Amino acid sequence: MFDFVRNNKRLLQGVLLLLIIPSFVLVGVDSYQDRGDSATGVAEVDGRNITQQEWDDAQRRQIDQARQQMGPQFDQKMFDTPEAKREVLENLVAERAVNAEIDRSHLTVSDSAIAKAIGALGTFSKPDGSFDLDAYRAALAAQGMTPQAFEARMRRDMAIAQLAGSIQSTAFVPRSVANRVSDINDQEREVQELLFPIAQYLPQVKVTDDMVKAFYDKNANLFQIPETVKAEYIVLDSAAVENQVTVSDAEVNQFYSANQKRFTTPEQRTASHILITKAQDAKPAEEAAAKAKAEAVLAEVRKNPADFAAIAKTQSQDPGSAPQGGDLGLVERGSLVKSVEDAIYGLKEGEVSGIVPSEFGYHIIKVTAVKAQTQKSLEEGKLEIAAEVKKSKLSKKYSELAEQFNDSVYEQADSLKPTADKLGLTIQSAEGLGRKPNPALGAAPFNNEKFLAALYATDAIKNKRNTEAVEVAPAVLIAGRVVEFKPATKRPLAEVEAAIRQRVTQEEALRLARQAGEAKLAAAKASGDATGFGEAKVLTRTKEPTINPAGALAVFKADVTKLPAYVGVDLPGTGYAVYRIGKVSQPAQVDTARRAQEAQQIGGLVGQTELYNFVESIKVKSKAKISAGSAPAKAE
Repeated sequence: MFDFVRNNKRLLQGVLLLLIIPSFVLVGVDSYQDRGDSATGVAEVDGRNITQQEWDDAQRRQIDQARQQMGPQFDQKMFDTPEAKREVLENLVAERAVNAEIDRSHLTVSDSAIAKAIGALGTFSKPDGSFDLDAYRAALAAQGMTPQAFEARMRRDMAIAQLAGSIQSTAFVPRSVANRVSDINDQEREVQELLFPIAQYLPQVKVTDDMVKAFYDKNANLFQIPETVKAEYIVLDSAAVENQVTVSDAEVNQFYSANQKRFTTPEQRTASHILITKAQDAKPAEEAAAKAKAEAVLAEVRKNPADFAAIAKTQSQDPGSAPQGGDLGLVERGSLVKSVEDAIYGLKEGEVSGIVPSEFGYHIIKVTAVKAQTQKSLEEGKLEIAAEVKKSKLSKKYSELAEQFNDSVYEQADSLKPTADKLGLTIQSAEGLGRKPNPALGAAPFNNEKFLAALYATDAIKNKRNTEAVEVAPAVLIAGRVVEFKPATKRPLAEVEAAIRQRVTQEEALRLARQAGEAKLAAAKASGDATGFGEAKVLTRTKEPTINPAGALAVFKADVTKLPAYVGVDLPGTGYAVYRIGKVSQPAQVDTARRAQEAQQIGGLVGQTELYNFVESIKVKSKAKISAGSAPAKAE
């Protein structure tokens, strides 16, 4: 509980800011918040809007990822709070600002780095270790992505990672600071406790009817029964459209014929090489020596072609491939220098080249495998094609029906039945709906903030007219109609009187306990006396406290420049306590391993702070602003 570094990161970050980087001015959300018109977007970065749809999509992606990662432990309530939604929007703003900085700085990631990163995923490897292009394309298609889109996203993510890494790597924490923080963490405080329990003062409390009534009147919000509506609604989504869309064999054939290249896997080759290097500015004698060595190695290879890998390990001067026997892996067009690539694609399987010059030196190349170009047949691709064609038709059909849905709920505003009959939809109902989403109802379409706002519009409640069509998710439209409205009411006093009497009794007993405790605290401070206090206990931040946790926190916050020191604190549900701190010391031996780990964690926190300040500065540079009303302010 009191592991200082692990459990008090926010506090530690504040300490480090004071000790190390006092010159930084942290630019918060208020610095880029604007009172602009939210109709044009929920935020703006570098002159470009972040739309409500993009914000909704980002929230949905976060929820989907958490659901997959957390499994049975997933609880959507933690993502439905205003603070969680605000955080998603701020992350979008930060991402856009970083992207703008990357564009301004012309940062990029090479094609070879992208290929290497994708190859390192391991997911798309065949049993022989080669890259499975078909599996790669199929996996992306299942996510609705093309290789080009995925690689562009990966390129941007890698550029962001490199930028973030370069900023965090500049963080530096002096050893004296790390030692000082660890000293605070290791500090031991000897403390004595004197309790004033609530139970001791309960007999003295007399709660009158006037006290109950005063609490009831003062805390009316505690007894409110919020307004609710009962509504009926209809939903247009992909499931409602799907049974209206079919795909014919002719459409599958047409798609296949028009996209032959997509179903073609080009010839693939794997190769190995031996490289004898030469400097680009090599003198003629040096170049001649390198070429002579390459010719000698070539002679050795031709004498013992089966020993190519062994020769490469001992003779090749390419540090990347020599340990693997010169293996270059799968060689695709455009991945190597032209002379080497042309040689590889000009050899037969198992054939060894002559001397191949390049800007790096002289190569001896062996083609280790050739996989001929393949063509996936219509029958093999039929299911994939049908699914893609259907997806395209669904999108088009949905657009058509969405327009009809919008028009119909508006034109037939007194009932949802005409729209439901026309589009084959089912009228459903829900009751007890408040103005804000109920976390217990999860992601139900009627539990959407925009739809609830439409239900609570004056026209919908007063005149019982249909709401407008509200998009609550991509390709999900809902419209509703208020059936019954129940205004907010207050629970009667008689119904809550017993609970109020019990609460007031507890509060009065705590007040009496605090009053007695504060008197003892004042007397003890004046005399330095330990009379009435319990046995001395030693507390440290690195171990579970042997006293009430709230008391332990107060003890460690207390000013101990003069001993004995005293502090008083409310103990929730228990009473009031006074603590006497008689001694402050450091342990005879320190845990050096833990201190080293703390120093590393402190460095990481400083790196995060550096990155935070950098991101906040480029938000300002990109003139980032969040529209008023887009999200509630962060909880402090």
